[in-house]
Amino acid sequence: MNTEQQIEFDKIKELWSALAITQDAKEKIAGAGVILNELELRKQLRDTTNAREMIEKLGAPPLQNVTEILEIMTIAERGECLTPYQLERVEKVLVVVERLKLYLSHGKQFGNPLAYYDENLDEQKELREEICRQIRNEAVDDRASRTLQDVRTRIQRCVEEMKQKAEQIIRGNKECMADTYYTMRNGRVCVPVKKEYKFRIPGSVIDRSSTGSTFFIEPVGVAKLFEELQLLRIEEEDEVYKILYTLTAMVSDAIPFMTLNVKMIEKLDFIFSKGKLSIDLCCTEPVINLERRMTLKAARHPLMDRAVSVPLHFSLGGHVLERADGVREAEGEGERQADGVREAERDGERQNDTEIRGIVITGPNTGGKTVAIKTVMLNSYMAQCGLHVACEEADLCMNANYLCDIGDGQNLSENLSTFSAHIKNVLEILKQVNSDSLVIMDELGSGTDPAEGMGIAVAILEELKKSGANFLVTTHYPEIKEYAARTEGIVNARMTFDRETLLPTYRMVIGEAGESCAFYVADRLGMPEHMLQVAARAAYGEEAARDYQFHNKESIRKVSGEKIAKEKKSHVDKTLGAKFQIGDSVMVYPDKKIGIVCEPVNDKGVLRVQVADRKIWINHKRVKLHVKAQELYPEDYDFSIIFDTVENRKARHDMERKYTDEIIVREKDS
Repeated sequence: MNTEQQIEFDKIKELWSALAITQDAKEKIAGAGVILNELELRKQLRDTTNAREMIEKLGAPPLQNVTEILEIMTIAERGECLTPYQLERVEKVLVVVERLKLYLSHGKQFGNPLAYYDENLDEQKELREEICRQIRNEAVDDRASRTLQDVRTRIQRCVEEMKQKAEQIIRGNKECMADTYYTMRNGRVCVPVKKEYKFRIPGSVIDRSSTGSTFFIEPVGVAKLFEELQLLRIEEEDEVYKILYTLTAMVSDAIPFMTLNVKMIEKLDFIFSKGKLSIDLCCTEPVINLERRMTLKAARHPLMDRAVSVPLHFSLGGHVLERADGVREAEGEGERQADGVREAERDGERQNDTEIRGIVITGPNTGGKTVAIKTVMLNSYMAQCGLHVACEEADLCMNANYLCDIGDGQNLSENLSTFSAHIKNVLEILKQVNSDSLVIMDELGSGTDPAEGMGIAVAILEELKKSGANFLVTTHYPEIKEYAARTEGIVNARMTFDRETLLPTYRMVIGEAGESCAFYVADRLGMPEHMLQVAARAAYGEEAARDYQFHNKESIRKVSGEKIAKEKKSHVDKTLGAKFQIGDSVMVYPDKKIGIVCEPVNDKGVLRVQVADRKIWINHKRVKLHVKAQELYPEDYDFSIIFDTVENRKARHDMERKYTDEIIVREKDS
């Protein structure tokens, strides 16, 4: 029984997780569940409210995913040298800390408690400035130190001298050169020399062209400058590592402060993700009570489109039953008038001080019963997870557990029918239910014989009533409506249905039982009148059926679909099988050759005939009986002597007497 999945809280989590930035916050959201500690729950709800208010006034907070920085801090803690890229990541996180601290400090002008989290953030200004000054574009900056700047200046000068030396040699030996430009080979400055002049230019051959006609030579003067360049680069590398190790040491010293910063960013990310969700779903902060009282005003299913969602007014757990929608339908007119509060009456006057714990919801199919109970539980569940709820107002009690049975639960792999799955879920619910539970059950008692299903439904309601839990169930059984009307602590509710437009209004009226309106719904969906009249007579009798007025006069239009392809029966004369027997001598036309029948006529009108030294398949129309087999051979004659090989006959004889590995080879068709 996966409650979160059945009430679709898992989809709420997906939306919620998408609003978080840090990996830690996403993991915390994935594992979020109901909070059973009242103090902690109230704190979480306050955090959500404060986060929403701050976002509305100051915009989204400057947060960043800090997963990578945790790995970098681990490297620094081990004493390894951080790369310029890693140091830049540290600097970016410190920039985020500085901006977040400034963002929170601005919230103090509104008196927002979240604003004071800025005191737990340490921006490590000196470290950030040092990294910013010495590291740029994922490399150590030239001005990181005077030594590095001097070394890189000399490197640049040396490189320029090498190029000038090479150009000078090219200009002085134009007749020896294959080109007028120097080139780089294996990191060395070379001049392109024609093969026949390679000894005219003193230096080392570094490479040659693919054709072998050009040699790339590093002149002696350039080689000396290259050696000087290598020494300068070693000096540069030493200075770079010195700077990187110094910055790494600073990061290592700041790890305790960085760790606190990261934890605070992750904590704030989780809190602000709740505020973002509240804004996205147009939610409000619920009031929490411990008195088993539940009141929702203009509640919505948070995953439904607000443009089509009909707000739900709901109340449960009070001593005086309130009409949750504040309206009453006038009999026969559809006129509504405000009545505020109304006592539930059915089969006698109910006591005003009766504490209502259960609601039995009835009404038409597609009328919104399942959505209604899901809306109640989902909003309650969200509230107890520290989230705002999709209502205008909400006063909700804390629940020790949330138990639900929605959907048919049919599972072929576990051999569970719809009814079996319901009963399995119900028994699991009854094991866990207590006075602090909230239970919802859809289509109570369905999936089996109506009489027995009704009885089981009443027994389940009795157990839920004894447990003291708050519960909502949906049903179509009229007996259960009557049971709810006469039982203290349980009340009927109905989903309204407009018979004029034949459309459900998706509004709940607590205190009144409804009807399923199955005939009206079927009529709206296109079921023909003659079928509905038959259904009405079968359900309520001839007289009652006359009162129904249906709109679909036409019959169901048949749609052409796929057809079964039947096997074509053979039209071959069945007497041919008797006309040609194995061993018959026949005349084969048009050659007029004599043959012996090997196999009789099949269903396609073809038989097999041995002619001379081969067997052929031939249509019966080209064959004429010459002499019957009875006239040619004695009774029980073995025709395999004529038609089979010696090897096959021997193998068949052995098979009839004992097991053998031999095989019979069928002669190929001619």
